[in-house]
Amino acid sequence: MKLKTLSRTLPLATFEAAYQLLQQMAEMPGAIWLADDALADSQDLENSSERFAAVVSDGFSALLRGNLLDEFAINGHKHSEKNLNSQLNVQLTFDPGAIANFLSPLADKLAEITPAPSRQVDLRALKQAIKNIQPNSAVLQSEFTLNLLEILADNASQNSRPPLHTQTEIQGKSAPKLIDSETLKRQISEAVNHLQITSPCISLCQPVEDALQQQLEQERLLNQVTTQIRQSLELPVILSKAVERVREFLEVDRLLIYQFEKVPAPHNNELGKEIPAAVSGSGETTPKNSGSYFYLGRVTYEALASEAISSVLNFSEGAQCFTNGVIDREKYRKGLALCVADVEKTYSSQPCFLELMRRAKVRAKLLVPIVVQDELWGLLIAHQCTFREWEESKKTFLRHIAEHLAIAIYQAELYAEVQQQKRTSEQRVIERTQELRDALVAAQSASLAKSEFLAAMSHELRTPLTCVIGISDTLLRWSYGKVGSKQVPVQKQRQYLQTIRDSGDHLLELINDILDLSQVEAGKAVLKISEFSISKLASQSLHALKEKAVAKGVKLVQEQRIKQECDRFTADPRRLRQILFNLLGNAIKFTPEGGQVILRVWVTEDKNRTPAVRHPGIAPAGSTAVFQIKDTGIGIPENQRSLLFQKFQQLDSPYRREYGGTGLGLALTKQLVELHGGAIEVSSTVDVGSTFTVFIPIQTLSKDESTKFTYEKSNSSLPLHSSSLQGSLVLVEEDEETAMLICEILTVAGLQVVWMIEGSAAVEQIELLQPNAVIVDMRLPGMNGCEIIHQLRQRPATENIKILALSAKEIPADEISSVTAGANDCLAKPIHPEHLLDKIISLMAGIGNG
Repeated sequence: MKLKTLSRTLPLATFEAAYQLLQQMAEMPGAIWLADDALADSQDLENSSERFAAVVSDGFSALLRGNLLDEFAINGHKHSEKNLNSQLNVQLTFDPGAIANFLSPLADKLAEITPAPSRQVDLRALKQAIKNIQPNSAVLQSEFTLNLLEILADNASQNSRPPLHTQTEIQGKSAPKLIDSETLKRQISEAVNHLQITSPCISLCQPVEDALQQQLEQERLLNQVTTQIRQSLELPVILSKAVERVREFLEVDRLLIYQFEKVPAPHNNELGKEIPAAVSGSGETTPKNSGSYFYLGRVTYEALASEAISSVLNFSEGAQCFTNGVIDREKYRKGLALCVADVEKTYSSQPCFLELMRRAKVRAKLLVPIVVQDELWGLLIAHQCTFREWEESKKTFLRHIAEHLAIAIYQAELYAEVQQQKRTSEQRVIERTQELRDALVAAQSASLAKSEFLAAMSHELRTPLTCVIGISDTLLRWSYGKVGSKQVPVQKQRQYLQTIRDSGDHLLELINDILDLSQVEAGKAVLKISEFSISKLASQSLHALKEKAVAKGVKLVQEQRIKQECDRFTADPRRLRQILFNLLGNAIKFTPEGGQVILRVWVTEDKNRTPAVRHPGIAPAGSTAVFQIKDTGIGIPENQRSLLFQKFQQLDSPYRREYGGTGLGLALTKQLVELHGGAIEVSSTVDVGSTFTVFIPIQTLSKDESTKFTYEKSNSSLPLHSSSLQGSLVLVEEDEETAMLICEILTVAGLQVVWMIEGSAAVEQIELLQPNAVIVDMRLPGMNGCEIIHQLRQRPATENIKILALSAKEIPADEISSVTAGANDCLAKPIHPEHLLDKIISLMAGIGNG
């Protein structure tokens, strides 16, 4: 029920009490008060029978008017006891339009009065307030109505109480008080009961009672929603209960929440097939394309008056039912509310949407937006199955509910975000803790591996060193005659020397493995790609280990499955030979006497990359060389295979002490295979044997390496034995042992070698001697190797001389010239006779890198 204007005949005393009650409401901040006494100086109103009072503010506005019915009161004695019983026709209205229509002419009249009235009124503020009158706040309206009800109750019981005599009494009895809702309800009930008992004027108070009851119900429901929001952060519980309670209060057939969801837009810009729905609300609502997203709506909560009302839960609107095609979400975001009394008239021009309304049995609807943090979250919609005019109070009340729900939604979203951050933080703490634990375990494992490595290395290094020192000491004592006059047979001497040589090779192998592994892991290892015969490389590797296999009593078998047209392969032959040595050596070491080790080699081709025209004998692009080493050894347990390719790890078995080793061979092998872009696989059965399979993809030959290979092929007729070398050579080396080794090797090969120790005098001597080639150690005291090479390149007599640099580590072919200041080639220490001869032969033949 909507109460806008109250019209009754009341005593002057009751009018005065209501007048003063309204005046007290005008004491609120920002309120404007205008009454008949403001126009007391006007002759027209001096003897007027009309009394009025008006208050205008943001939260409460009202107009009280009264026309006196007897002349005695009109003639001026307003507050005598007799006049207080005079009757007036009283009108009390809260309608913004009626208040504005009454006050606007008065404001103009006040502006025309000369001189200005004694009671000043801010006319500019008054006119501005008249333009902006809003519906009253429910709380202020309830406060005023309660006090007005008390005044009317006093009037109804005049026959049983003494009349009011003074204005002060009236003020004392009618002063408004701020009361909570429960007390308010109780006092209303008592006041209404009093009216029913003491007065026949029940019809006078009934409209006020009805309006007040309705406002109290609104306040109570709003308080319940607010309390529930404070007590719970479970959004589904809050929304479902709120929808049910609001539907009961509004007495509608269906109340629902239509929630929007932001989803990515389809690439074809189509929303897909229409999803039948009974509606959300405006008839203009479809997903909106905002950049690369659509806003799709769905009914997420609903409350029904009875089971006869059909459910629209989880329904969405069809995209084809709207002529505009997209929703104007901006209007809803700004607070647009929609009231439809009859959908048949409102949507007569939109038959598709009207059919959706009919299917949902909707005749009238009321819609307000739910805006969360300035974003449209959804719509709160009331449906009525019959024609209905929606009161302004219902619309305002639904707005208030939507505002409270928006607060609840925002709080729930914040809570969910906090909980998610909490879970994320907890997960990060768990992950970080696990990382620290893993790091601790890794550090402990590394420390243990280091200790085991040192223990293993001490054994591996001490054994050959002890042998070298012991045998060398024996030979020295014999040479000095300290063991008597007995001569050591030549055969015995050779055995001792061979043992020393083997021990030295073993030590060098250990050191090389450690250095190679560290270079590969540091990313400094570089492959020297060249073309070679893969069958020849496999045969040489197997032949090099033949003596070791014979000594162990193990049979070596080679199964060649290489086609003649694929024998020439491109990779790093030195690294491949190292891979085969490690795998074959392990197979021989762990195979008992009487067993056998098989080496299988074949090349697979990629049919999709095989060129139409092939080079004879050369493996095509996309080919893969496969090396398979199979033994009949002790095998590898399943639980220890993960340790196979780890550094410094040896399998925990009864044979560990028997076989020894540093645990570097397989780790280095795996690194070298992966350096080629290949893979290694292993299968094993305990006490049966193991099979290691290596896959090496064919590598791409660079331009410089291809040119060098062409020169080598063109000079393949050049004999590569020592007697083919002739000419002179200068060696600049400080270390005596290294210099003696080089001089001996090159002298036997047929070269005349001049050894110089001081680098400062070497340049002039080389210019004077004009040798065929020069060997320079890069690390010399005083003038180092780079300075010597640089000066040689600067002098016309030696600028084209062939120079071989000796370095502590290998230098990539494309960096030799820049690193050594102009050397043609480089040889890394320690010196290997075959490698030295190969380098010198290349230089003497004019095939250097420079």
